[in-house]
Amino acid sequence: MDHWLGIDCGGTVLKAGIYDASGREVGVCRRSLTVQNSQPGWAERDMAALWSACSDVIHDVLVKTALPAASIAGIAISAQGKGLFLLDKKQQPLGMGILSSDQRALQQVRQWQKDDLPARLYPLTRQTLWTGHPATLLRWVKDQQPERYAQIGAVLMVHDYLRFCLTGELACEETNISESNLYHMEHGDYHDELLAMQGIGDIRAALPPVIGSAQLAGRITAQAAKKTGLLAGTPVYGGLFDVVSTALCAGLNDEETLNAVMGTWSVTSGVTDHIDYRQADAFVYGRYAKAGKYIVHAASPTSAGNLEWFIKQWGITDYQSINDDVASLAKASSDLYFIPFLYGSNAGSGMTAGFYGLQALHEKKHLLQAIYEGVVFSHMTHLNFLKKRFPHAKTLRLTGGPARSNVWMQMFADVSGFAIELPKIEETGCLGAAFAAMVGGGAHADFVAALKTFNPEQTLIKPDANAYRAYQKKLANYQQLVSKLAEFQTISEITLL
Repeated sequence: MDHWLGIDCGGTVLKAGIYDASGREVGVCRRSLTVQNSQPGWAERDMAALWSACSDVIHDVLVKTALPAASIAGIAISAQGKGLFLLDKKQQPLGMGILSSDQRALQQVRQWQKDDLPARLYPLTRQTLWTGHPATLLRWVKDQQPERYAQIGAVLMVHDYLRFCLTGELACEETNISESNLYHMEHGDYHDELLAMQGIGDIRAALPPVIGSAQLAGRITAQAAKKTGLLAGTPVYGGLFDVVSTALCAGLNDEETLNAVMGTWSVTSGVTDHIDYRQADAFVYGRYAKAGKYIVHAASPTSAGNLEWFIKQWGITDYQSINDDVASLAKASSDLYFIPFLYGSNAGSGMTAGFYGLQALHEKKHLLQAIYEGVVFSHMTHLNFLKKRFPHAKTLRLTGGPARSNVWMQMFADVSGFAIELPKIEETGCLGAAFAAMVGGGAHADFVAALKTFNPEQTLIKPDANAYRAYQKKLANYQQLVSKLAEFQTISEITLL
């Protein structure tokens, strides 16, 4: 029987999963990844170490499943979007990989905002400005590291880099590159006008060809085969932006279902077959894996990564104890608030994290409850925004690591007022990537056919009406607190100037 390998490169963990053609998981292995913060606001990853971790986790899953390498019929990668992974003109890593949560280009974004560049870019790219966009980071490198900029031979995002390590072939996958501010949404490719508007027109020759999610991108090289245990010549396909991968696994296909993802990033997504030009709000669009469809989403790095940071500081390893602590407190009962902006903000550039209302009576469990609440409140910023674009949405499917926590999921239902569906999928990134390989390899005619064979078990969590009313008051207080802190941030910056 043929099997399919899906790789998921997230913010803190790299995973490899093997699946049969029906989407049944055969085995998954994981490797932790290190984020290097050498300067305030910087978030980088060692490119050589990343490739080493990727080759190791592929080897691990082959050993764990005891499958012969010849049974792997195809491979694809799902990964974080945006960021910047550069190769030099000899196709070697050029410095550290820059992650999507990096904020070094904050001043560049602010200057572009003053210059009204977002209003000129948006009709072409359907993207808002973000510090972690490849285009923004390229401009920062050009201005701040001109010697490095002059050596650029290829502009990649993380799954493009790992695919290059496996195949030796350069390409940028469409669902990811379509959200780079390098890609013209209507034309479906790079565009010289976009590059010129951002002052990086001279980078055009370093932009690899754009390929589809299920398009053959190359084959495993002899060198990669030796490191991973795969057979040389095994097909490797385009892959997916992880937001698209998760939306696929959540079964998004029309405007009546939304997907919330809780991970390093807080993401809310919907799927449509058209760009709605009547909308006054700047909704972010990207190419979806299904032909003729777009994914629309709002996102920020304000989710469960905040909890991971906290428990690392406290040395907590038992997640059940965390849930027990939070569940022991009455819902919305504390006056303690947490702003989950450790890795970025969705309320104003440069805003940072913190607790507010902390008193001597508070214990560790109150801090944990505040983090749970703060992350959900931050998610509501995106969910409420997406509901304007998808006013007929009736279903919310939630995925990500925190979906394993019934306490956190009940809180999400209570705050949002949605009945939440939890698809029983261990690793949506790996599975979505595996589906891309299956479609590319001909195991299924397209993604629609692939998903018809896959019918995951769903858990339904309904909101508590009394808790909903209590949380609406606390959510309103949270939103007011964030608004006031945004004012303070602006005042502080003016004073510093």
